[in-house]
Amino acid sequence: MSPQRHPRGFTLIEVLVALIIVAFGMGALMATLSSAADTTSHLREKSFAEWVALNRISEVRLRGTAPDIGKTTGDVEFAGQKWRYTQEVLDPGIAGIRRIDVSVAHSGTLDAKEAPVVAVATGFLGLAVSPPSGIDPDWSLWSSTGAAGAAATPAAITGTAATTPSGASPSPASPTTGTSAGTPSSGTGSTP
Repeated sequence: MSPQRHPRGFTLIEVLVALIIVAFGMGALMATLSSAADTTSHLREKSFAEWVALNRISEVRLRGTAPDIGKTTGDVEFAGQKWRYTQEVLDPGIAGIRRIDVSVAHSGTLDAKEAPVVAVATGFLGLAVSPPSGIDPDWSLWSSTGAAGAAATPAAITGTAATTPSGASPSPASPTTGTSAGTPSSGTGSTP
């Protein structure tokens, strides 16, 4: 019998092929990581620019006076960066409405007027809304009136018996309608 040869390791060709595969894999991985970092940076800048534009629209809305139709520019610092906004107020052809377009670019570049626009936001402002008066309306259910003009109570709304704030029981259910006083009639003609 002839002696059997046992392989002692990898051949040079096998090692070179493995190194080439690893090199291509590492190159693809590095390209993917670089692309992800660039995308994250771009999205971060775009988000900040959109916030600057939306903040500008909110400032115009909260000012309380109707903006003049036309174009204005300004600089603002936000998130540690300087931004230049261009705001254009337009009349969209609908009475009492103004359209506000805000475009935002970096202000830190040498030629800020020619800097590429990073984000654009559009908002609308209604001119028919009166300025706030400082009086808060009472929207609670307990101060509203029922169908008969009487104050609605929790019992009248839910249809259960309860006591009024003075401690007296509310009026009993009507024998003809089956509902509490001050609530709309169900028209069944029976008592619960």
